[in-house]
Amino acid sequence: MSYFSLQTLIFFYFVHFIAISHALSNGFSVELIHRNSPRSPLYHPTETNLQRVLNDVRRSINRVNHLNKKISHTSKPISTSTPDTGEYLMSYSVGTPPFKVYGIIDTGSDFVWIQCKPCNICYNQTSPIFNPSKSSSYKNISCSSRTCKSVEQTTCSNDTNICEYTLQYGDGSKTTGDVSLETLTLDSTTGSSVSFPKTVIGCGHTNTVSFRGQSSGVVGLGSGRKSLIKQLDSSIDGKFSYCLIPFYGEFSQSNSSSKLNFGDAAIVSGEGVVSTPLVKINGILNDLYFVTLEAFSVGNKRIGFGGSKFGKTNATTKTITIDSGTPVTFLPHRFYVQLRAAVAENIKLKRVDFPTLPLNLCYNTTLGQLNVPKITAHFSGGDVKLDSNSIFIPIGNGVMCFAFLPSQGFSLFGNILQHNLLIGFDVNKNVISFKPTDCTKH
Repeated sequence: MSYFSLQTLIFFYFVHFIAISHALSNGFSVELIHRNSPRSPLYHPTETNLQRVLNDVRRSINRVNHLNKKISHTSKPISTSTPDTGEYLMSYSVGTPPFKVYGIIDTGSDFVWIQCKPCNICYNQTSPIFNPSKSSSYKNISCSSRTCKSVEQTTCSNDTNICEYTLQYGDGSKTTGDVSLETLTLDSTTGSSVSFPKTVIGCGHTNTVSFRGQSSGVVGLGSGRKSLIKQLDSSIDGKFSYCLIPFYGEFSQSNSSSKLNFGDAAIVSGEGVVSTPLVKINGILNDLYFVTLEAFSVGNKRIGFGGSKFGKTNATTKTITIDSGTPVTFLPHRFYVQLRAAVAENIKLKRVDFPTLPLNLCYNTTLGQLNVPKITAHFSGGDVKLDSNSIFIPIGNGVMCFAFLPSQGFSLFGNILQHNLLIGFDVNKNVISFKPTDCTKH
């Protein structure tokens, strides 16, 4: 290598190091892509808005059913989600040189995995599949390593001494592969990139899951030890936030995108911020984010929250999980009926039946304006006013339906209800913060 070439290489790495250091010291943001966006690899242009809403509701019900299964203390550990339930994707890169992949982000999962060559069994991924043999930074983990022991659901290959994982989903799907160390690179919205070497990821070689399109795997943002948030903790100080733009009706073709923020960029501050403590439920579902819910208000009418039931003991607790991967909000049946009745009392339009949907409070807005009452969620620590566009879903032909469903006890604050809220998580201080925000301008 010539002296000039060596100087050029040193300069390149120096500039790259300065850019990364600046991004980390000030925090950074990445773009989130809604699965139904024309820019999404999961987008199906022939689907109608009604079909998309039906799919959203189906995925929501499946996800909550599987959460209930895990609450019931199944003898075999399962993931808290099903593999096709994610609503937002993140583009990132793995390896050296960087190889672009799409991961479904999930606050209810605590592991990062991608589909890898060679494939024993692989699902139909239309984008190229990552080949670890082409990456100079890829490294398998030995069975005796501390890292292997810190990852749940691992086994050991006697022939190769390579640490292997198996992630079982609630619908019977699963992914199996090698636990590895690899460089993970995130593309900041500022145009720079931020790399994190020696990130623990699963390299899946046997994947019997129900993904469609180009999704390469899952990016777990839960509170488990090997989630992306925990692994980046020294760089982001346990802080991340997101701001989800509405994605129905007039907003569905918007050029604006949702954002996922890390570190200092994830701090939620200023006027109107409400913070509430994260709580644990006797160690159950510690990869999910639970907060205490005291009530919902519809206008001036306050409806007290009786609580959710957990496990075989049916212990009741006033908690609800904040989940990015489920569109619809789920509430215990009795509480849901009370909330639905209070909302219906404030709407003068005639209700319409829509038998193909389980959503059962629908109105035809071609007959008049839908005046959505003001709804407030009362958390321990403060009150959060919900965006009126997040209460009802437009399903086509002027029909709007209430974006809530009853559950068998489990309570979940869905991502539709999170539209136009800047929601910040601090896993080190165990707190979630909310701030009403126009996410198209965030």
